[in-house]
Amino acid sequence: MHKLLLNRDIYTEFMHEQVPLARRFLWIITADIKDLHVDVNGRFAPFLELLANLVSDGVAVRLIHAKEPGPRFREDFDNYPELINSELFERVLCPRVHTKAIIIDGHLAFVGSANLTGAGLGAKSDDKRNFEAGFMFDDRKDIQELMNWVDTLYLGEHCITCKRREYCPDPIIERSENT
Repeated sequence: MHKLLLNRDIYTEFMHEQVPLARRFLWIITADIKDLHVDVNGRFAPFLELLANLVSDGVAVRLIHAKEPGPRFREDFDNYPELINSELFERVLCPRVHTKAIIIDGHLAFVGSANLTGAGLGAKSDDKRNFEAGFMFDDRKDIQELMNWVDTLYLGEHCITCKRREYCPDPIIERSENT
């Protein structure tokens, strides 16, 4: 399956229908993070509540982003001790990340233009949301290649030679003294 999703369909067909079905892991890569609400058990709630529920159910969540989240997201984050205290929730900041992708259990992925924001991936009305496009796909080879690439980001393999170190508030790994 390889399906183009536009605008609100990204929310309805991927964020609402697929993300809550994660059973092993959910990887999210985004440049920007802001307040984002989704349907959680029939009511709109912060996306962080969905993530906390997944972590409580034993799903490992990995979040890679380029800058500090918006203020409302940061305020909401403190309401979810499951995310603060669990080893199943991992967060990495890399200012060079501009990718927008979500991988569910290594079986389904979305790659597109939308950041992890209400206007990009959330349940905003059609008249308030961004114009976004992306592809949902289940091709194992492409997903594996994407996962391998995400692992290089997560593990900080690019940190050693990164020429943007001065902009990085929290390097994933430190350069060796000989570099």
